[in-house]
Amino acid sequence: MGVRLQPIRFRAAVLRRAGAARPYAGSRPLTIETVELPPPAAGEVLVRIKAASICHSDLSVVNGDRAWPLPIVPGHEAAGVVAEAGPGVASVAEGDHVALIFLTQCGVCERCVEGKSYLCSRGTQANREGRLITGGPRLSLGGAPLHHHMGLAAFAEYALVSDKSLVKIPPELGFVEASLFGCAVMCGAGTALYSARIAPGESVAVVGLGGVGMAAIMGARLAGATRITAVDRNANKGDLALSVGATSFISDHQTPQNFDVALDATGSVEGFELALELTRRGGRTVTVSLPDAQRRFSFPLSRLVAEARTVAGSYIGSCLPSRDIPAFIDLYRQGRLPVDRLVTRTLALGEINEAMDALADARVLRQVVVF
Repeated sequence: MGVRLQPIRFRAAVLRRAGAARPYAGSRPLTIETVELPPPAAGEVLVRIKAASICHSDLSVVNGDRAWPLPIVPGHEAAGVVAEAGPGVASVAEGDHVALIFLTQCGVCERCVEGKSYLCSRGTQANREGRLITGGPRLSLGGAPLHHHMGLAAFAEYALVSDKSLVKIPPELGFVEASLFGCAVMCGAGTALYSARIAPGESVAVVGLGGVGMAAIMGARLAGATRITAVDRNANKGDLALSVGATSFISDHQTPQNFDVALDATGSVEGFELALELTRRGGRTVTVSLPDAQRRFSFPLSRLVAEARTVAGSYIGSCLPSRDIPAFIDLYRQGRLPVDRLVTRTLALGEINEAMDALADARVLRQVVVF
């Protein structure tokens, strides 16, 4: 391919204002617009998006639970094909299939150097500012800048990303399934394996059975937990939870206590507080929830000490994407990590507002926009 000098134009879902009234099918907070991107600069890659999964973190952009610079193109869980690679990019080439990663890991900051690149300070700062770690924002609409959600802006036909925001994947892996590995699988299975460090024989409760919670059940099973109790108010999720590795399913109002580990994936303070109460003395409670930033929880400090409890947050499942995404893909292909079971339905980009309603109503796990 020759060097492209002109911007590329394509369709993307644009959010100008957060907190629109429900239903979103009526208020239409996400509008499908024609946006522009320049050619990739040094260290950047243009990806043709083939599938973009919709996560609760995307909903939190739309409903305003988490503040992002606006206007913005949401979307942070996707897979596609490399269309162009900028100067200096050696990790991928045109035509490679890739899964995208929502936190660019620079490799040189203090956290990256000490082996905790899931806490990369430079990548986190770039995400908060709605730009790429390489600069930007690069997106524009009518000559005005558009922000990138988590360095990806994946609800679009194309995404310009850092070459550190993607991992090459096998070409035979379906794009719908591949889109889940960059968020749902790492945040769920990764939390069970790395953040919670579940050991063989331990008992585990997973509270909240969205895509991340279901993936956490899979991770707990891989870790060797012998009792895995899935907890959710929605009884319709029980059969799927049992099919992906849970040994029992119960609703939260009748949940027994005394688990070695409780994982919270509810997205709510109430769900986290329930998970905290489920752990035994000396137990570990780990949350991946990101509710409204103003929400707080309370727990008696004396109990935390006297019962020797551990409370922790998990970001990206404490994963190293370049190591863990290929490993998780191998487990999926072996039939040990049934990621495809997380997909409720596929849809077109124009249906994205209706998809946000379905997610807000907890009627789905993962919905995947297919291009």
